[in-house]
Amino acid sequence: MATLISIIQFIAGIAGCLAVVMSIVLFLHFRWPAAAMWGLKLFVSALSSVLMLVGIGTLIVGLTTNSIFIDVVGLCATIVYFVHFLCVTRSPADGFERVFGAEWKNQIRSEQKKYFLSSRTVLRLPPVSEPRLTQNIEFATIPDTGRKLLCDIWRPQASMKPSGLAFIYLHGSAFYILDKDYGTRPFFRHLATQGHLIMDVAYRLAPETDLMGMIHDVKRAIAWMKENAHSYKVDPNQIILGGGSAGGYLALMAAYTSSESRFTPAELEGKNLDCHAVIAEYPATDLAALYYHTNQHLTTRSVPGKPKKKVPTEMPGWMKKRLGKDFHRLGFDKGFENVGTMPPLMGGHPDECPDRYELFSPITHVTSTCPPTLLIQGSHDIMAPVRATRLLYYRLIAARVAAIMHILPQTDHGFDLLWPNIAPAAHNAFYDVERFMALMAQPAKFQEHTDIKSANIFA
Repeated sequence: MATLISIIQFIAGIAGCLAVVMSIVLFLHFRWPAAAMWGLKLFVSALSSVLMLVGIGTLIVGLTTNSIFIDVVGLCATIVYFVHFLCVTRSPADGFERVFGAEWKNQIRSEQKKYFLSSRTVLRLPPVSEPRLTQNIEFATIPDTGRKLLCDIWRPQASMKPSGLAFIYLHGSAFYILDKDYGTRPFFRHLATQGHLIMDVAYRLAPETDLMGMIHDVKRAIAWMKENAHSYKVDPNQIILGGGSAGGYLALMAAYTSSESRFTPAELEGKNLDCHAVIAEYPATDLAALYYHTNQHLTTRSVPGKPKKKVPTEMPGWMKKRLGKDFHRLGFDKGFENVGTMPPLMGGHPDECPDRYELFSPITHVTSTCPPTLLIQGSHDIMAPVRATRLLYYRLIAARVAAIMHILPQTDHGFDLLWPNIAPAAHNAFYDVERFMALMAQPAKFQEHTDIKSANIFA
């Protein structure tokens, strides 16, 4: 019996100590190119609920076996992950009430509410019915090259009443890698169960095209959805753009330049490319700020007196093996040297072509005609500067645009893509997105708040 107790204590002690040590990354704000630490932080945050249970289990073992050391380790792990859980599941400070009014919850149809997350603190996504998925639909052909653009369509079950709303989703890519249908299926299933249609778009990436070409592809997706809205039981005036990272950036750019001819493909000139709203998760909102936030002034050029920082250039072998055929599909065979770097895309550094960086930044295109906007980001974002997102938000408010911003503490870039079924931060984002989309499906009047305190803009 004593031997068994010793074994249990040993296992609990090791598990508890590992949980405590790993929790350290939750409190650190890493800067690119610390890719390994960023990945570890995403891993720990996504598993924080599980690691909190590990802490509780360790504490119980310590109490039942009279081990003070195991008690302390278990208590520390439990407290740390519980605090993290509370932080990443809190509500936005200035959210739905300001935009939609105090009674905003009553504006949502009851048939949609029953499929919502019950709260921001759910431990697991609820089971949903399997939606209808049609993959690799051609939605556009690039003039002169014949290049076909593809998308996947997610529809609710035939027995479910459509919401009339279409969500055009643009995957994260750092402008160079990844593809549609990667890490988003739990999110799409969740939204399709609420009656929404999702168009998952595979836009062109660098070096095949530049930022203008990517924006053009998004507008081709908007035009296609408007033209095919009737066959999919979608209201052509209720199309929402959205995405994460580079996809969030492209959603903002396409939404905010819908009537600017220089950002519109020639074959779509004169067509209505307006969208009903835009949802951007951890987007780049100011490309010059992105350049400096990700240390590209140190990784893409030599600076006198400072050594050039190295960036990851190749994926570890074990990751290649795990990805299998997706390694090539997702573009990882391109290498990583230029992933997310702006100078090759922009034709120079910010000090060399500042006008171009400004032209291709969403923050430049804020006007009173911008559609309602939901911004979600982690406060520790390693790639997209949070300060630039805050500035975009306040500019939208100043322009009297309906906008909501939710900054999640202790959360990093891409937090919603790793184990979203159990990741607390992902659930919090889903909570915002599902309610925002449901409200946008209603003829609600927005209540803009114009009392902006300038002292808070740069907080």
